[in-house]
Amino acid sequence: MTTPSEPRLSDIATHLTRPTGITGSDFTRLNRVAAKCGIHFDRWQQGVLWLLLAKRGDGRYACGEGGLVLSSCRQIGKTYTIGNAVFLLCVAHPNLTAVWTAHHTRTSDQTFNDLCALERHPLLGRYIDRIRRANGQQELRFKNGSRIMFGARERGFGRGLHSVDVEVFDEAQILTQSALDNMVAIVNTSPNPLVVFMGNPPKPGDVSEAFEDKRRAALDGVDGIAYIELSADKDADLDDHDQWAKANPSYPNRTSEEAMLRMRNLLSDDSFRREALGIWDEHTATHAIDPTLWEQATTHEPNMEGLKGFAIDMAPDRTSICIGAAVKHDDGSLHIEVAAFKDARHDGTRWAIDWIHERWPTTAAVTIDAQSPAMSLLPDLKKAHVRPIITNASDMGRACGKFLDDLAAGTLTHLPDDDQPALALAVKNAATRPIGNSGAIGWNKMGADTDISPLVACTLAAYGLSVTTRNPNRKQRVMR
Repeated sequence: MTTPSEPRLSDIATHLTRPTGITGSDFTRLNRVAAKCGIHFDRWQQGVLWLLLAKRGDGRYACGEGGLVLSSCRQIGKTYTIGNAVFLLCVAHPNLTAVWTAHHTRTSDQTFNDLCALERHPLLGRYIDRIRRANGQQELRFKNGSRIMFGARERGFGRGLHSVDVEVFDEAQILTQSALDNMVAIVNTSPNPLVVFMGNPPKPGDVSEAFEDKRRAALDGVDGIAYIELSADKDADLDDHDQWAKANPSYPNRTSEEAMLRMRNLLSDDSFRREALGIWDEHTATHAIDPTLWEQATTHEPNMEGLKGFAIDMAPDRTSICIGAAVKHDDGSLHIEVAAFKDARHDGTRWAIDWIHERWPTTAAVTIDAQSPAMSLLPDLKKAHVRPIITNASDMGRACGKFLDDLAAGTLTHLPDDDQPALALAVKNAATRPIGNSGAIGWNKMGADTDISPLVACTLAAYGLSVTTRNPNRKQRVMR
């Protein structure tokens, strides 16, 4: 039952984008089952679930291609809404497999415990076969063969799964495109999959590229996405209680005024806008390298005449090793590319030493950062009579700054992304980190699953050419 005072989704949503071609929704049937079990959805929650389960004329879910994206402030009832819906879907559809993944372990644990509590429900509990509580393998199994698996992305949960029908990305504001690419494929074999992204407006530093891209696509009118954004007005008075209610329809009934005042008093204004009012920052992207400038620097026919330099870098977990290459031309411009990139677990590291040794006579510089795991190669490189340049933190700051300056000035080129996928992925997923207090920056990765060693190697290869005094192209004078 609903009451006239409950707002509809369309009344409160700041942005509401529906896929085209909707002819009906399975929510009507699901809501009848929920009502019989004593589960009540507010009117705005009913609107969310109606969109999630909306279908086109061919019987497929309307948001099956782009997913349902829900952005709101905290403590609004997102988990209650989607969690109960997924549970009821498992009851209604035999052999349905659902995956619930959050960024943090504590978040996925909380959702798991909340849904496990339904085991004690007088009507719903009888549908549960067993509960598996092992860390990393938490699972609700139903007597009809359906199941819900829970896990945290920070622990690598989701990789290797397959044949999943429903996938929920909780804390979607902390989700890299790389992690999304790894997990979306697990629903490819489902005849009618559903994917849900739900989170809060990302704060500066969040690895939020996937959530931002989904929002941008929906606001640009891309079809197939159901996008819902609940927030106060962008220019809202932060002390206006009407704006509190606009952003959070659970206020003041379930989210008390005391709770809102606590956040208002303890959070900064910017944090309160995001956490309590659901307002997106104008610029939240953490990309280190401007995609437009990177695209403009693409060349299909690079100039390979000039001083040649290389750099070696390894991923922090030592799973990959990369050799970056750079060419410095007479006019000071640079070309960079990945010369070699291999799986260190399979190919080892000796190949990199041999590769550099073979090219050392015609190489102006070989560079390794002092903090890189690639420093383990230094003794063998010296035995091979290679004399690398070892950079420190200050050098790294200068190297990254010069890289960005050259890119902005149009004096840096690289091969097309399709030809250099490892470098392209590193550039796309690179953020920045401060070095010291002088404004210098270094590259940082946006997520645990990101490998930025190709970008680091190319950056250092270019930097090495700017500081080396070695020039193998110089003609030696003969003393008589």
